[in-house]
Amino acid sequence: MLDRRSVVPLYYQIQQFLLDQIHSGAFGPGEAILSEKEISARMGVSRMTVRQALKSLCSQGVLYSQRGKGTFVSATKLEKNFRNVLSFSEEMSKLGSRPSSKVICFEVAQPDIKGTEALKMKAADQVFILRRLRLADGIPMAIECSHIPVHFCPDLLESFDPATSLYETLAKQYGIHIAVTEEEAEAAVAKAEESRLLKIGKGSPVFHFVRTSYLRDGKPVEYVNSTYRGDRYRIVNRLTTETGKAVSR
Repeated sequence: MLDRRSVVPLYYQIQQFLLDQIHSGAFGPGEAILSEKEISARMGVSRMTVRQALKSLCSQGVLYSQRGKGTFVSATKLEKNFRNVLSFSEEMSKLGSRPSSKVICFEVAQPDIKGTEALKMKAADQVFILRRLRLADGIPMAIECSHIPVHFCPDLLESFDPATSLYETLAKQYGIHIAVTEEEAEAAVAKAEESRLLKIGKGSPVFHFVRTSYLRDGKPVEYVNSTYRGDRYRIVNRLTTETGKAVSR
């Protein structure tokens, strides 16, 4: 199975063997692959060599690891489309996944400098800060931190259930309908807290998003910082020409 006389490193040969197994359908999306110990015994190599192969496949997004559970084959990456103004809950439901959340913090505080500027607030103004771990089918997908000026919805702490959709609550209870968003994306690597919350390796690829949302009258109503798993997402932006025909590149 392994050519020990080859100049090709053993970890790379193991990596290619696992890729062949995945492409052949031996392991499907969401299925656990063999453990480090099993691969090590079957191929007669050290667990450190196997770990190097698995780590490489995880960094490529082919596999993902869940602490205490094992290593699994990644599903097709979810699309994050800049042209749609959707909440995380709406995005996941549209893709056929079950959205859920875990609250990290929900409090009233003063925004940082960037939040103050984005929301066009005065230094003494306060915002609701809602930081949540967002999950799809129980798998951590993103860390999202929303800032909403208190004056838009003064009793949000009492009226909002953080396990539900924030946008739906804003629309139904306060008549706040987000019309336009401006969003920036940046590729990065996961920091210690992000890797712990998202259950990915430290230094794994992530996307950082910064979004400001506006009402129809142009007033900024929300400022959001998000971190999405790079192994489970890809960014899509479909463009059209002036004639309205899609552009292929």
